[in-house]
Amino acid sequence: MGRRLLAAALMSTALGGAAMARAEPVPAQDSVIYAGALIDGVTFTPRRQVTIVVHEGKVTAVEAGYVAHPGVPVIDMKDQTVLPGLIDCHVHISAKLPSQGNAVEDMMTHTAVDAVLDGAIFARAMLLQGFTSARDVGGGDDTVSLRNAIDAGKVPGPRLWVSLEPLGPTGGHGDPSNGFDSRLHHPDWQNGIVDTPDMARLRVREHHKRGATVIKIMPSGGIASTGDDPRAQLMTNEEIKAAIDTAHSLGLKVAAHTYPSQAIINTVNAGVDSIEHGSFADADAVKAMKTHGTYLVPTLTVYDVFMKAAQEHPELLPPGTAEKELANDAIPKRNLPLAYKAGVKIAYGTDIGEGDHAREFALLAEAGVTPADALLFATRNAADLIGATDRIGTVQAGRYADLIAVAGDPLAHLELMEQVRFVMKGGVVYKADGHPVPPS
Repeated sequence: MGRRLLAAALMSTALGGAAMARAEPVPAQDSVIYAGALIDGVTFTPRRQVTIVVHEGKVTAVEAGYVAHPGVPVIDMKDQTVLPGLIDCHVHISAKLPSQGNAVEDMMTHTAVDAVLDGAIFARAMLLQGFTSARDVGGGDDTVSLRNAIDAGKVPGPRLWVSLEPLGPTGGHGDPSNGFDSRLHHPDWQNGIVDTPDMARLRVREHHKRGATVIKIMPSGGIASTGDDPRAQLMTNEEIKAAIDTAHSLGLKVAAHTYPSQAIINTVNAGVDSIEHGSFADADAVKAMKTHGTYLVPTLTVYDVFMKAAQEHPELLPPGTAEKELANDAIPKRNLPLAYKAGVKIAYGTDIGEGDHAREFALLAEAGVTPADALLFATRNAADLIGATDRIGTVQAGRYADLIAVAGDPLAHLELMEQVRFVMKGGVVYKADGHPVPPS
């Protein structure tokens, strides 16, 4: 009980009292929103002078013109463009930026309680950036606790779909013990280890029982981990398929961290829902994704973040990873246009927790993505990948009242997505006129 009370007190302090003030869910207020322009996510042609009616946390009508609804409070945004709340399909909600401290020291000195506290702070910041939903694809029980706290209105943050620990082989990208003395042990380090198809089935079932709403697998090695090869497939095809089939039988989608082309092809052929990163995808891998309708989540933000750390503070990264960063992390930016031009379905993702989740928009633009498509990736496509188009991703009757606004036309000036001025999630306003709204 002492630890729980301490955590509650610390969280209240960290959030400026918001956690304690929101011990009960904040009721959504009925409202009428006058939007100078609306990009509804159904299409990306702006509609001018629109009224959005919000009742009990959902959009009930989208009407042409500024329509009077007597007795219902009006939110006047006639000088702004309203859009659906943004969705980040690849976050690690409790993850600190690599420049904020030594990664190994942080791992060895911080607990799941610390992770929840960090995650609460980062989740609030993410919400204020305009992200009202997200997929956390690699955490632990802390992500389930944070998701539940957000859903209960105890702390502000985006709606979370969580995977718990990524599933992968001993010594693979998701093995937390990589690089440590083999005599060191932590019980949670085994939660994601998969070395046989039967283990894959078991881990998926365990994750589902513990509260996972999506499954993350690690078919290949990665960059920000010690000892594994990002160009090698490390899970067997049988292990990959066992994990995917079991997840699908439980109604869970599967995201796969996969770098090399052959591993991408094998994982796509096994029926995965999304390829995360896809860093070394060639024409054959792109063709496989296109043929199967598999989503790509390119996560350009994390490459920028870790490249900067590798260049300026390699001593803060896990041993051996700075070299992998410098050798490989520029490649995905060159490869993304192959998938984009081929018509592969793409969803927005950053692969960060702390930091600016809107940064991905500028990086997509640099890779040749149009503003309309970048917005599509972060709204309707992201909702489709998550499997929640009936609830999020568009401004339509029946969807959650997840709305953001910017002062201008983001189709002409995509950089406006880094300057969100208004945020509503489920009918509750968290940001107005560019400033956070104090909790009621």
